[in-house]
Amino acid sequence: MFPKKELFNTALFPAFLIIVFAAAALSSCASRGAVQAEEYFAIGMAYYDMGRYDEAEKWLNRARSADRTMTASEYNLGRIAFETGRYEEAAIIFERILSRDPDNVMALKAAAYSRIKNGDLVIAEAHYNRVLLLVPESVDDGFNYALVLYALDKYEDCENVLRRYPHALEENSASLLLLARAQKAQGKIEAVDTYALWLETERNVSPQGLYEYAQVLETAGLYARAIEQYDEAIRILVRDTEDLQKSKLRFEKARILLFADPENEEGMTELNTAISEGFSDTDAIGALLLNELIIQRNRDEIYKILDSMN
Repeated sequence: MFPKKELFNTALFPAFLIIVFAAAALSSCASRGAVQAEEYFAIGMAYYDMGRYDEAEKWLNRARSADRTMTASEYNLGRIAFETGRYEEAAIIFERILSRDPDNVMALKAAAYSRIKNGDLVIAEAHYNRVLLLVPESVDDGFNYALVLYALDKYEDCENVLRRYPHALEENSASLLLLARAQKAQGKIEAVDTYALWLETERNVSPQGLYEYAQVLETAGLYARAIEQYDEAIRILVRDTEDLQKSKLRFEKARILLFADPENEEGMTELNTAISEGFSDTDAIGALLLNELIIQRNRDEIYKILDSMN
């Protein structure tokens, strides 16, 4: 999230303080304020590294009063606000730095991520757009920018940003999955191939991704391959979530079987299993009756199921 490299090296904190104190002893009263601010900053960062954020904030706020440490102190105050879940406050602090230094890439990245966490995606989009103007080669920031665009339903823009980084698409399964989802949302047939590439690249395949892949395969008329993906999603789904349940996956598989292979009794078997496992969407079940490819024997069974559920 935040760059690992600190603005100042606090690993050498004790030695740094010795140097500061020696300089203070030799300096004039006029320079005492700047030296003291650096002392405050070093103490604040030492507390930050220990996770004692309350103490860190106190010393960094003291250091911020001096120009020489103001930006570094504010940046780390923003980090503390972020780490303690105060995302709005963190964003404001980082954006205050940007008001003085619009090209501060570290502050731009931090402000963008804080806005994502706070739900202000439009502002996050503007920050990431600025980041990529300054460092267009930044793959991680490009991916984050694409995520924001996808969340804002800007699917074509999301796809265009991801395509700026072809090597990442070849190696990064998360980028491939996001690209596939953006293509799927646009109704592009290319989504079939992109999901297939994701499946080859991803080591820990998600049931949700397989479910989406099955959907695009069905849209492309590749019913046998779609059923394969539903079967695999059912197999690896350990527990139901709010977005995806095993019973729903079984229903989707049954639905395809009932119209693509109507004489196959597995379709009705899968439908009954889905219902026994908790599938209760009577509208979805009733919609099966609108498909002319479903044979009469199965229609009669579906009517019986609806009667029992009602």
